[in-house]
Amino acid sequence: MKILGIGNAIVDVICKVNDNFIDQNNLTKSTMKLFFDEKEFKNLITNLKIEKTVSGGSVANSIVGLSQLGDKVGFIGKVSDDEFGSKYEEGLKKENVEYFYSKKKEELPTGTCLILVTPDSERTMCTFLGTAGKINENDISSDAIKKSEIIFLEGYLWDEGDPKRAFDKAINNANKIAMSLSDLFCVDRHKPHFLNLVKNKLDIIFANEQEITSLINAKNFDEVIHFSKQLNKLMIVTRGEKGAVAIDDGEVIERGIQKNLKVIDLTGAGDLFAAGFLHGYINKLPTHDCLEKGTEMSSKVIQQIGARL
Repeated sequence: MKILGIGNAIVDVICKVNDNFIDQNNLTKSTMKLFFDEKEFKNLITNLKIEKTVSGGSVANSIVGLSQLGDKVGFIGKVSDDEFGSKYEEGLKKENVEYFYSKKKEELPTGTCLILVTPDSERTMCTFLGTAGKINENDISSDAIKKSEIIFLEGYLWDEGDPKRAFDKAINNANKIAMSLSDLFCVDRHKPHFLNLVKNKLDIIFANEQEITSLINAKNFDEVIHFSKQLNKLMIVTRGEKGAVAIDDGEVIERGIQKNLKVIDLTGAGDLFAAGFLHGYINKLPTHDCLEKGTEMSSKVIQQIGARL
């Protein structure tokens, strides 16, 4: 297998809202907020009109993108044997993704992410992890990992206790490790751990400018470049309207954005960028072409609703 994704198995529920809704519910636009109280989460979703429901999760979105590009891929993520869990599994299988997880009835329901899209196309996420956040080392197939060229992890998955042990098991059995830092909230919450992963464990790192700047407490982007050059790994940083940069063994390669796009929803832009880049990487394309493919995939996804092409 080319790439095995390991991440939070989350059903995405996409709704359009106005800016007032974000303010009234004390949410911070363009970030992800974790909900630990199922009742509070259900109250938030009650009066909203649902546009779309998709088997999501950051890495799962990337893995589906890779499958759509013709790559042989798989996914590990924890769901419960409930309605959303069955939908989740069906959704992946329909996209030709091999799902290395046998669901059973869990205490908590399958995880859900409410994606609120405001008129400026920004997305604000409210996540109730449910059983996805209870992933443990027994849920991780060492055999599937060893048979994969690369494993792709997400920062969202990392948490103290069982998820960390699942993460460690995956890393210890992997041939090559790629990871997305996922979200500023994750970086700030787990900064020392993420910094250790970036410096000592990972081969390929995906981050946006905000995330990597916060991780290393950089004052400007030059410091990010300097840090990445010292790493001697493959660091890919997306910079919004400034395009994307890859720092590969000390070499800096840049790619601008595609112009004149009709942006509808930024959900999944980073996930599909990673899919395009990794597709190029596993097919041995030059780094500039990998950036090109990432940009092409993210440009397509932001001109529609949801994180799937």
